[in-house]
Amino acid sequence: MTDFRLQALMTGPVQPLGPRGVASGIAKFPVASAVALTLTGFEGDGQGDLVKHGGPEKAVHHYPFDHYASWAADIGPHALLSRPGAFGENISTVGLTEDTVAIGDVFELGTATIEVSQGRQPCWKLNERFGTSGMAKSVQATGRTGWYYRILSAGIVCPEDRLRLVSRKSPDWTVTRIWRAFYVDTLNGAELARLAEVSALAEGWRNHALRRLQTNTVEDWTRRLTGAAPGPTGPPTSSTETIKRNLSKEAQRCHAS
Repeated sequence: MTDFRLQALMTGPVQPLGPRGVASGIAKFPVASAVALTLTGFEGDGQGDLVKHGGPEKAVHHYPFDHYASWAADIGPHALLSRPGAFGENISTVGLTEDTVAIGDVFELGTATIEVSQGRQPCWKLNERFGTSGMAKSVQATGRTGWYYRILSAGIVCPEDRLRLVSRKSPDWTVTRIWRAFYVDTLNGAELARLAEVSALAEGWRNHALRRLQTNTVEDWTRRLTGAAPGPTGPPTSSTETIKRNLSKEAQRCHAS
C-alpha cells in the first residue's frame, strides 16, 4: 500500500438534488486539467451545507472504486455506478479500502500533502442521490463509507497524479475499526476510550466518543440517515444491534464535525 493511480479526480458545484431540490455538491465530475487543492478542498468544489459538510477536517472525500461492484450486486444496475463519483467523492482509486487505510495516514497528491482525518458518516442526501430511501443506512451498515482528508500542505493536483503513502501515525486505527466502534460495538467503553486518544482523528469524532462514554447512550441516527426528525422513542436504525431507545439528541447531525 504505497502508490496508487487515480481512477478519477472530481469536483462539483452546488446544485439542486433530488425531488426536493435541496442544495448539494454531491454530484461530482472529472476534472480535465490541474486544479488547486487548498486547506478547505479543491478549487471549484462546492458543498450545499457548510455546517455539516466541508471544512478543514473534511476537505477531500475519498471513496474506493473497489466497492462499486458490490453496490451493483446489492442494489442492481444503476447509472451512477457506471463511473466514479456516485458517492460524492473527490478521489477514486482501486486498491485502497477502509480495511487498509488508517487515521493519520499521510499521502502526497500532486504537490499537496494530505492526511486521513475521519471516516464518513453517511447522510440522507445519498438517498436523494440514488433515488432510494435506504441508501444511507446501507452505506453505514456495510462499512463501505469512504473517508476524509485534512490538508497538511496545499498544492496543485493533476488528474494523472498518483496518490503516494509517505507515513503512518496510527496504523492500527483503520477506518474500519473506527466504523466498528461507532456503528457496531457502539457502547464498548474501553474501545471508545482508546479511540478518544487517537490524536490524528478529527476532534469532533473524539468528542463524539467521549459523549458516548459520559452518557452511555448512542445518539439517534434517524435525522442523519433519513432527513426526518426522530420520534421521542423511535426505534434504533442500526442494522447491527439493538441500542437504547432513550437516545441523546445532542449529536443529531449529518457529519461529526
